[in-house]
Amino acid sequence: MSGFQQERDALGIHLRELRRAAGLNGKELAALLGWPPSKVSKIEHGRQTPTEADLAAWAQAVGAPHAVEALTARLRALETHYVTWRRQLRAGTRPRQQASLDLEARSGIIRAMETAVVPGLLQTPEYAHHVLQAWVTLHRTPDDVPEGVRVRMQRQLVLYDLSKRFHFLICETVLRARVCPAAVLRGQIDRLIALTTLNNVALGIIPFGVELPFPVLHGFWVFDERVVLVETLGAEITVTDEDEIQLYLQAFDQAAGLAVYGERARALLSDTLVDLTD
Repeated sequence: MSGFQQERDALGIHLRELRRAAGLNGKELAALLGWPPSKVSKIEHGRQTPTEADLAAWAQAVGAPHAVEALTARLRALETHYVTWRRQLRAGTRPRQQASLDLEARSGIIRAMETAVVPGLLQTPEYAHHVLQAWVTLHRTPDDVPEGVRVRMQRQLVLYDLSKRFHFLICETVLRARVCPAAVLRGQIDRLIALTTLNNVALGIIPFGVELPFPVLHGFWVFDERVVLVETLGAEITVTDEDEIQLYLQAFDQAAGLAVYGERARALLSDTLVDLTD
């Protein structure tokens, strides 16, 4: 069970205790709130995340208005671990890129494994534009893609800070996924070839045909050994639990053992360019 789910379960248990202390059953509370009983049940059992308005109404209904502040604080702490993209991007792509810039500036060792797209720190402006535009379109958020691309390119200056180390893993499928026109993908692959020569950057490519030690369900980023970011289609998850971080580090190391680097990586990238057709 993830840290996010554990915290949501704990919040639900606390809300159930408040309800019981008020002498109400679930149906009675639902009637007071004008909710379907299923909503009360889902919140109490950690299957639905309440809103701040839900918490305020709940506390009022059970005669515990003094609990609103503490409940809201718990919810906000919970939401820092799981934030939907629609919420993340409600002010556009630039603020989220700025948050990445700040986190990367505070980190000494950055590891990233991507299964679907080139890592943002390695993207060309043209490739980044297509990726961010697709995200904005999917989530129907404000379109400030040129600004998002500008900050993403600004982020890449960190690659030339020799006090930092970077280790990127990408699956070969990333090199062939048409998230952009072929001409843009060619430029992106050329960029990756150039980046393999940086002394503080390790770029590994996991070839087709290797036997994977675990199902590669999604990409993830590890900053030092203190936080992991996981991007899903709908949300970004922040992992801070030490045991869970170690699991991601273990998975990263296993995957890295299957990757090709240096001359072999450049050869694979060059072969991809030859195979790439319009």
